[in-house]
Amino acid sequence: MSFARVAIIGLGLIGGSIGLALRERLPDIATTGWDADPETRRRAAERGLAGTICETAGEAVAGAQCVILCVPVGAMQDAAAAIADALPPGAVVSDVGSSKTGIAQTLSALLPQARIVPAHPVAGTERSGPDAGFAELFSHRWCILTPQEGADAAAVRDLSALWTGLGAKVEIMEAGHHDRVLAVTSHIPHLIAFTIVGTASDLEEVTQGEVIKYSAGGFRDFTRIAASDPTMWRDVFLSNRAAVLEMLGRFTEDLTALQRAIRDGDGDTLFDLFERTRTIRRQVIEQGQDDGRPDFGRKDH
Repeated sequence: MSFARVAIIGLGLIGGSIGLALRERLPDIATTGWDADPETRRRAAERGLAGTICETAGEAVAGAQCVILCVPVGAMQDAAAAIADALPPGAVVSDVGSSKTGIAQTLSALLPQARIVPAHPVAGTERSGPDAGFAELFSHRWCILTPQEGADAAAVRDLSALWTGLGAKVEIMEAGHHDRVLAVTSHIPHLIAFTIVGTASDLEEVTQGEVIKYSAGGFRDFTRIAASDPTMWRDVFLSNRAAVLEMLGRFTEDLTALQRAIRDGDGDTLFDLFERTRTIRRQVIEQGQDDGRPDFGRKDH
């Protein structure tokens, strides 16, 4: 790997976790960090999220061989513009956004001197901010790289090595395909969670507070997802609207068929669906993407 210095722009959950993972797993790489929020910079310095917390974005990227933009998709243009004048020629610039179509073109237009390799670490929690990061976040999780056709091979190789060094498993994928896959595996599930928790909130008065008081495991886990960062998810749905709307249409058709089966008393259809989804759950566990212990290994206190 040719990275001696890595700059992290945005010091929330993902950016902070990258900094902590670099410190723990790749200590020979010098790190700098910057965030637009002064309070976040102050807390990042206290936690040591990067070796040096800088007061400007330009200061953070000066001398860096790799820059990772850890900001919401909607803030990507502003973040790129903030580093444009100070970015060294030939630096590898990446990001961590969960929608990829158009990111490479946007960054290439603003940073013509850079080698652009978009990325998406498929890891996270419902928490956000500089206190949310932890070094193990990417361990045994996928990081998907979506380089454009003809992207610099050495840049792709070096960024792959960086993410592998942070504990992730790396996959190369075309950007549009990534967005359709993530629409199913991440974006639509979040949209459903936001919706059902919002519906429950509307019903709180009707049920006299019993929706929250008697929350069973299913609703409880929806609330965890629905607690995710609102700015990030607003930007995800707006930036990946085509793939989200495509998959949402398919989901709506399937939901209508399920509604029909319940109305018609069609137990066979319900059973077949539930049996098929149990198989999916077993495969998720076998792939190491979740904990198979009862209640996800969670300890109730």
